[in-house]
Amino acid sequence: MASVDHDRTPAEGQGPAAPPRPEPLWRPDPERAAASRLVAFQRWAAERYGAPAAPLAPAPDDATAEARYAALHAWSVEDLDRFWRAVTEYTGVRFSAAGAGPADPEAPRQALADPAMPGARWFPGTRLNYAEHALRAGEDPARADTPAVLHFDEAAAGRGTPASTTTWAELRRQVAAVAAALRALGVRPGDRVSGYLPNIPQAAVALLASAAVGAVWTSCAPDFGARSVLDRFQQVEPVVLFAVDGYRYGGREHDRRETVAELRRELPTLRALITIPLLGAPAEGETPAPPSHLTELDWQQLLDAHTGAELAFEQVEFDHPLWVLYSSGTTGLPKAIVQSHGGITVEHLKQTVLHLDLGPEDRFFWYTSTGWMMWNFLLAGLLAGAAVVTYDGSAGHPDISAQWRVAAAARATVFGTSAAYVMACRKAGIHPGRDLDLSALTAVGTTGSPLPPDGFAWIYQEVDPDLWLASVSGGTDLCSCFVGGVPTLPVYLGEIQAAALGADVQAWDPAGKPLTGEVGELVCTRPVPSMPVGFWHDPGGERYRASYFDVYPGVWRHGDWITVTERGTVIIHGRSDSTLNRQGVRMGSSDIYEVVERLPEIRESLVIGLEQPDGGYWMPLFVVLAEGAELDDALRGRIRAALREQLSPRHVPDEVIAVPAVPHTLTGKRIEVPVKRLLSGTPLEQAVNPGSVDDVESLRVFQRLAAERAQGTGPATA
Repeated sequence: MASVDHDRTPAEGQGPAAPPRPEPLWRPDPERAAASRLVAFQRWAAERYGAPAAPLAPAPDDATAEARYAALHAWSVEDLDRFWRAVTEYTGVRFSAAGAGPADPEAPRQALADPAMPGARWFPGTRLNYAEHALRAGEDPARADTPAVLHFDEAAAGRGTPASTTTWAELRRQVAAVAAALRALGVRPGDRVSGYLPNIPQAAVALLASAAVGAVWTSCAPDFGARSVLDRFQQVEPVVLFAVDGYRYGGREHDRRETVAELRRELPTLRALITIPLLGAPAEGETPAPPSHLTELDWQQLLDAHTGAELAFEQVEFDHPLWVLYSSGTTGLPKAIVQSHGGITVEHLKQTVLHLDLGPEDRFFWYTSTGWMMWNFLLAGLLAGAAVVTYDGSAGHPDISAQWRVAAAARATVFGTSAAYVMACRKAGIHPGRDLDLSALTAVGTTGSPLPPDGFAWIYQEVDPDLWLASVSGGTDLCSCFVGGVPTLPVYLGEIQAAALGADVQAWDPAGKPLTGEVGELVCTRPVPSMPVGFWHDPGGERYRASYFDVYPGVWRHGDWITVTERGTVIIHGRSDSTLNRQGVRMGSSDIYEVVERLPEIRESLVIGLEQPDGGYWMPLFVVLAEGAELDDALRGRIRAALREQLSPRHVPDEVIAVPAVPHTLTGKRIEVPVKRLLSGTPLEQAVNPGSVDDVESLRVFQRLAAERAQGTGPATA
């Protein structure tokens, strides 16, 4: 466990001592680090592309691993062209020349033709196909009958055995059949194909088949209501919709036939609806006949009709759209973010092979839904030749251990989850390492929000003291990580290991000056291949530029507050657009959540900083109480004392107010900016897009509170 010696004093006459260097929670075993794919890549790239030759792998008790990785990282961002050519050659990206037929593995001569942001041009004159790379592991006869997708639902998780296993050969057969069906329906490169699907193997097949054809994939999870889905799909005008009749979650069945019927009515560009009868519920009453232009098919019908189809991959330009992801859309229509075949293929190969150390022997499980970019990232495991584990079910049914049970039953080697789930497990007092067989597990990843130090400590105490904790942070915007795991580096309490290779991540002050050891804006000063090629229906790129490049022209501003330490580790403090700024001191909301939610009486919290017309600043803290807890003066006092002692007096809220619930986006992130707008008096319909929120009623509480404050009253319990 991490320890710091606070009692050391400077030798006489030497002046003040430097702050003691913290001890890591974990160091990689030198043999394991030496055997990592990152070390193999570094050796290979040193010989062929001029990468630093000093070995990355640490010797026992070696404290220079950080410096060696820093040198490799510096090379990767100083010569992006050489680095990305090395990555594509090392991972065997199959390029073909423009206008050519089948892919040619010959490496392209240029990776980055134009480094401008926005507008970087990658691998000019090349063509490729994402699906070909995701399925190529199945070309090996020795792997044809090994698992590619292991699927679990809640019942299977309870039994400890997969609900289904799809081999590489079967995955290729199904993708070939669905791709042939799409072509038969007239789907051509550039057409949009949509999915209203849970995290099931059919969703992966539909995405890969769409990519094989050169179509543009987009998806929403079936817990999204019709309005939320239409806010997204109507922007891109899909020609095909894959949909389920319902889904099972939390031990209950949720019928979605009425929602699908509404989508069918409100998406006039649809030519085909392909239904996956997950519940198999019989239709109630008369089902309206489909429009004459609409073909309706059953999933199994579709597979049977195209059995034996040849698996063919449309070779598309590097920047050809692969999929459209969506921002949360809390304050308007969600941004329709377009990423490319080539950008995603090479970035995800870098992340999975080099940073997560995934390979054919691995099983990769990340708890996610099809409405979150981590589902797309989960499928990147296929690019590395790993089997992926899909789970369609609740994170907390029948109890909070559900995800750990899936990881154990699947024999997952790399398991990813949200920081919120880790903290919920800690608060619930569960013991996954003691109660489950997690012996196959070598790494745990977390994302979605900053993982507090208590979460780091809990992983090492209650899961495994010899586990690589690869906390990551990036976003939907690039469908990847700016900062994350490195298999050769130690793990420090509350800190992400390093910036990813090829990502020139820095912390900047408002004037654009780089900071070390201080809080600043997360910026990326050079392009990354998976940055969006643009937003849908943004032909001039104005909305795209305004989203990332207005604050620091030509430099990507991500919207997070971070600290880059002297060791190169990174601490994420929260979103900068909801930053607390009290008496000129900027504070991240996540620091406050970490302290407050340690208290057993607090289930969840939300802090807002509001500038007042008189120049003052109001900082209320909203808390959701645990069952049986009461917000009395004693609890308020303990909250204030904890924040004062563990953070600073500036972090102490002006008021502590109990609320029934904290609002979240549909992907589970706390909503801060819309609440700030509501408390400023903005009408709800202008402050937030109701379809982007998990519980609109939770927002009405803040609307009422704003009205009461305007009248000079304000309750301690909203």
